[in-house]
Amino acid sequence: MTTTATRTLDLGNGLKVTIDERGDAAGSPGTGVLLLHGGAGPRSVAGLAAALSERTYVVTPTHPGFDGTPRVPWLDSAADLADAYLDLLEELGLETVTVIGNSMGGWVASEMALRDIGGRVEALVLLNATGIRPDDGTQVTDIRGLAPAEIGRLAFHDPAHRPDPAALSEEERAASAANQQALALYSGEHFLFGPKLRRRLHRVTVPALVVWGEEDGILTAEYGRAYAAAFPNGRYHPIPEAGHFPHIERPDTVLNAIGDFAGAAAGPGVA
Repeated sequence: MTTTATRTLDLGNGLKVTIDERGDAAGSPGTGVLLLHGGAGPRSVAGLAAALSERTYVVTPTHPGFDGTPRVPWLDSAADLADAYLDLLEELGLETVTVIGNSMGGWVASEMALRDIGGRVEALVLLNATGIRPDDGTQVTDIRGLAPAEIGRLAFHDPAHRPDPAALSEEERAASAANQQALALYSGEHFLFGPKLRRRLHRVTVPALVVWGEEDGILTAEYGRAYAAAFPNGRYHPIPEAGHFPHIERPDTVLNAIGDFAGAAAGPGVA
């Protein structure tokens, strides 16, 4: 079992980012995985981080504003987070990184690849990512205003994985509500997408694996295929019997897909 170290880094201009580190940073200096969570918070990717850290060094930031962490006023979009995390890679001395993101984390990963003038991002793995404009309204479900139980029904194929809102304490409910407020802020007016992102992704030439839980009630498989097609070197990988969090419902299948992708891309970050 790998251990987790948590620390907070000062990235300047008042911005501080809390990160969890797993795996051996000294094993392959300058390489690793940056793992980005979505609106469900860093705990939603903790299992994936632990599994990946058996192979490589894994950094999981907590998006400022999530889980009670402070957020500076100027940090208010997925693009801002992308810029911040490119600075984070530099601060950590990571030169060759695979960026993996779930939901909004995948949106941030895509924005990072667009802005990566230093060539640090060698590959992308998007897990049921938000970010691109859909072809039509049938491909996405805006969850703003929906009850937590309904969101859980849309997000998880297997009822056993759906959280029980009634079992949450008042403190947990307040934390979840604060996370959703941070998610709405970063996601902007359109919530599930940036209006201009899709037509810009042709500039991202690194390999991109789009892994998709096909039973996602928030973002359809058609949306996932369109996301993969937006990258010049994109590949779509469906995960049956999984919803918005395929890495939770089908962890072994997702890990195998990432491993095969890393081998084909010859990327030291996750191989």
